[in-house]
Amino acid sequence: MKIREFEFNLRELAGSMGDFGTLLPLAIGYIVVNGLNPAGFLIMMGLVNIFLGLVYKLPMPLQPKKTVATVAIAQGWSPSLIYSTGFGLGLVWLFLYFTDLIRIIVKYTPKSVTRGITLALGFTLFLTGFEFFKTDILIGIAAILIILIFRKNTRLPAAILLFLMGFVILVFKGQLKGIIDIGFTLPPITTVSIKDIFTGMILVGIAQIPLTLTNAVIAVTALLKDYFPEKPVSERKLLLNMGIVNTIVPFFGGFPMCHGAGGLAGQYTFGARTGGANIIEGTIEISLGLFLSKSILNLFSVFPMSIVGAMLFYVSYELAKLARDIKSKSEIFVMLLTALISIVSNMAIGFITGIIVFNIIKKLRP
Repeated sequence: MKIREFEFNLRELAGSMGDFGTLLPLAIGYIVVNGLNPAGFLIMMGLVNIFLGLVYKLPMPLQPKKTVATVAIAQGWSPSLIYSTGFGLGLVWLFLYFTDLIRIIVKYTPKSVTRGITLALGFTLFLTGFEFFKTDILIGIAAILIILIFRKNTRLPAAILLFLMGFVILVFKGQLKGIIDIGFTLPPITTVSIKDIFTGMILVGIAQIPLTLTNAVIAVTALLKDYFPEKPVSERKLLLNMGIVNTIVPFFGGFPMCHGAGGLAGQYTFGARTGGANIIEGTIEISLGLFLSKSILNLFSVFPMSIVGAMLFYVSYELAKLARDIKSKSEIFVMLLTALISIVSNMAIGFITGIIVFNIIKKLRP
């Protein structure tokens, strides 16, 4: 059966929202907590989505790099540090593409260490979500119930219902009056610095590399082979487009971007089958960025953050449950040690410690 390259219908629209549960809370955090420019954020994300749809002609998830986003939001990073970290990682992806070192890196990065980083991310995101959640516990509980009931609904995505719920609350409280500001806004010209590139790579970039290689490259490639066997995508091709994207978008207000196996599964589950899903999503994001970017900042400023907290709870759960595929006692120990050190110090130290301990245990085995 021949796969159609582009379709534009409600099914593709619903599929384009499949990974919003991860994207939206991190997007809100980036804009509200870190002060990223909404126009740059939305327009760059929209352009990249359209680029992915046109190049791959398949649904291709676009998400914030979770390690960077989680730490940046939790620690209140400056926009410059975020842009610079994204640029630094873009250089890493281009280096790995041209040297083809991905095979070696994947070979010597144990899954238990990667899962430990994921577990630490889930815990960190949970703590951040709790700070938002406790601002209005009743609304937060209602949001959790919506997520539990509609998380697998293909016609009524939970993320959309949560945002509708938030807008209804704003209308009820009279907080929407005077904050809708329609106007034309272009993305800003932003810069990166060598100092911030170095700082960001030390704080979180090193830990982001194995997660991206496993979740955004290897796992996505495997899923695409399952979903679309007639249109395989190589690991090197994913590295190339992530490298190109992340070395360009930081200069126009774009955040550090990558793919994600969970996002692809969400898109496919909700109905996305062609590149039309990315093009639909990208067109919406560009329109919002060009004409409603000021309103979005205002809306996010008054949006019930307890709803965001509930969404972050769900994201943290989705991250943490990936650790279930670690079975042996020694690997569980390495995973938990990696997670613990990552939480109490930083993820780079946790990552390096995890690899060292894993290899020590491996050598001591009979």
